[in-house]
Amino acid sequence: MSFQQGLSGLHGASKHLDVIGNNVANASTVGFKQGQVQFADAYANSMNRSGNSPVGIGVTVANVSQAFTQGNIATTNNALDVAINGDGFFRMAASLTDQSPRYGRNGQFQLNKDGYLINPSMNGAYLTGYPAGTNGGDPVPLKIDTATLPATATTRVSTKVNLDSRKSVPTVSPFDPANPNSYSNSTGATVYDSLGNPYSLQTFYVKGAATGTPPSTTWSVYATLDGKTIINAPPATGPQLLGTLRFDATGALTASTGMSLNLSTLAKGGATFPGPIALGYAGSTQTGSAFANLAQSQDGMPPGTLSSFSIGKDGSIIGAYSNQQTRVMGQIVLVNFANPHGLQPIGNNLYQASEAAGSALVGTPTTGAFGALQGRAVEQSNVDLTAELVNMIVAQRVYQANSQTIKVQDTVLQTLVSLR
Repeated sequence: MSFQQGLSGLHGASKHLDVIGNNVANASTVGFKQGQVQFADAYANSMNRSGNSPVGIGVTVANVSQAFTQGNIATTNNALDVAINGDGFFRMAASLTDQSPRYGRNGQFQLNKDGYLINPSMNGAYLTGYPAGTNGGDPVPLKIDTATLPATATTRVSTKVNLDSRKSVPTVSPFDPANPNSYSNSTGATVYDSLGNPYSLQTFYVKGAATGTPPSTTWSVYATLDGKTIINAPPATGPQLLGTLRFDATGALTASTGMSLNLSTLAKGGATFPGPIALGYAGSTQTGSAFANLAQSQDGMPPGTLSSFSIGKDGSIIGAYSNQQTRVMGQIVLVNFANPHGLQPIGNNLYQASEAAGSALVGTPTTGAFGALQGRAVEQSNVDLTAELVNMIVAQRVYQANSQTIKVQDTVLQTLVSLR
């Protein structure tokens, strides 16, 4: 026996305690992966290279590896927090000037003053991905465009109604929007001009008498805008017929004539309507049941300001606007390696690639072997505190046992020195 074995044992146990202490210290670090010490026995080669000594000379620390097992996912209140559920790493850039890639699992992101997605826990590293409108190529730092969505003028209004065939022909003629006895039913919609100003479009339906064999029924369509009569062909005056809807004996729509609105003279404050608004009634019916507005849509919208973000499972960053519109603002990518254990930790929850890890494989979440993303959530550390405390007791006992071998060796040497 020599001091070498005991000293190596003390060193190994001390290293083990260092790793355990680091695991315990990072038990609350988002995305942290626990370290594991791997030991190997040591033998000395003989001088004539005939083999190893049959007596070992102690233990060495062969490697300290990361355990890349999935951590628990916890929800948060930050819309830009995101957790990886499955395989993969976020691809980060150190800065806008130094875009050498770094990798990590910590998804606590924020917007900096310039609109870039950064992670303060990763020393302000920039999250990379694909900008809006692209799908592939080299990932770049993701920047969120917070500009206001411009207004869009309405060019079409699509309405699907069921007109009640049991209705009588109105007793008052001609049509007067102020007199409900001059029309059968009405529907409302909001339309927008080039500046996003809203207008209330009211459409009125006047039933006509059934004619022909087999019979068909024609409904006349009128409209007002903010209570004003729409004049499609100046200098006409008074309520003007916009078009007609014709239904056959089965209640199916067989013809739709006219059906456009010229609102150019009714625009407000420097705004315009780029052209006539087309009215569509596809799918409308006339049956012996109550009038119903079954569906309605129009393609205009007011200007919208960015109000919130969300991140989809596939990494899409979706912006929601005050005008009820949504827009994809970028795509987060993930990176994986043939051997993640070969990644080199560099601090701040980051890793860098190494030859042992293999080439970086870039892809989008939920594709191939890549995991899915979960917005408003983070991946917690995978450290098991109970197991670490037990390991700490074991490492302490190992340290004590190795110190005893040194003590025994010291006693033996003392006995030899005391011989006379």
